[in-house]
Amino acid sequence: MSVVVFGSINMDLVARTPRLPKPGETLTGHSFETVSGGKGANQAVAVARLGVPTEMVGRVGNDAFGLELLNSLKSSGVGCDRVLTDSATHSGVAVIAVDDASENNIILIPGANGHVDESDIDRLQEVLPQAKVLMLQLEIPLPMVVAAAKAAKAVGVTVMLDPAPARSDLPDELYSLIDIITPNQIETSQLVGFPVEDLNTAIKAAHTLHQRGIQIVITKLGKLGAFCITPTETFEIPIFPVKAIDTVAAGDAFNGGLAAALAEGLPLKEAARQASAVAALSVTKTGAQPSLPTRVELEEFKRGLRKE
Repeated sequence: MSVVVFGSINMDLVARTPRLPKPGETLTGHSFETVSGGKGANQAVAVARLGVPTEMVGRVGNDAFGLELLNSLKSSGVGCDRVLTDSATHSGVAVIAVDDASENNIILIPGANGHVDESDIDRLQEVLPQAKVLMLQLEIPLPMVVAAAKAAKAVGVTVMLDPAPARSDLPDELYSLIDIITPNQIETSQLVGFPVEDLNTAIKAAHTLHQRGIQIVITKLGKLGAFCITPTETFEIPIFPVKAIDTVAAGDAFNGGLAAALAEGLPLKEAARQASAVAALSVTKTGAQPSLPTRVELEEFKRGLRKE
């Protein structure tokens, strides 16, 4: 069974600095590079590199970035037949600063991602019947996220939402269509309207999201770990100790690892453990898509864990 990703495709413009700048401050950076990214594209690459058939549905601009973005997706094994080249605008761009502590901030310019409309839903519906999981994020227009979730539920496909960038105005209709949601600490707080700082508040937040219709809530609390909370169980998702170099795509790696495992039929707890391993591997390399591990790298990492 395959995974379909409906979402954003961006070019990341990455500046590396000693620390993140304060408002109004100019810093001299170490280096600059362009890296294929976008939360949707990153998650598609994360799944495809794990050997699971993956289809991307979205848009790029009719520019040099657009061509490079498509080539990057294809080179990772992502199906791109339903990615539209939009001649009316530029490709999406993310301007990213990464400091020496591997922290980052991001400015997103949607470009072609902001033009996603019902015609993209039509292309999505062509591939949903063969899919096991539909992955969604919030870097395309919200009404199209809702429409995509509705189309997936109509054919029995599991809907996974990464609610990023963080926002508090998700419509009730969308909650009722989501099977799995994977917010980080900030995103969880935005969704529920109160600070989520530890396991107790994460459980409280999950209950709030359950009441809105979501069955599986995976909350990522940074150094405190990650937790999966369903109506019947709560379990910790292990964090694997590695030397972090760049955390910019860790969340996308986690989601890709989870979707790939679920598409292959792994139980939820085992799938969540695999997701954490994929995320751990991703932070040991720089860049968004270049940091996402292959199936061979994942299996080697898991063998190493079993020997410990």
